[in-house]
Amino acid sequence: MSRDELILRLDELLELEPGTLMGAEKLEDLEKWDSLAMVGYMALIDEHFGIQLSPRQFINCTTVEDLLGLAKAPA
Repeated sequence: MSRDELILRLDELLELEPGTLMGAEKLEDLEKWDSLAMVGYMALIDEHFGIQLSPRQFINCTTVEDLLGLAKAPA
């Protein structure tokens, strides 16, 4: 899964129109970013990348780009 595809999946997870997120958005500004969205993102990354994330890994995430870094999504 490419970076762009992952962003589209994150749009879907957060119930946003496709193409809404670009990467620089702050997580605190995203209305739907909450603990349930975090769990959904963790499942998405596990399913598509085989990476099992823990909640601790999100501590320093402040932007969408930070989330993408957890997935190590290719450009």
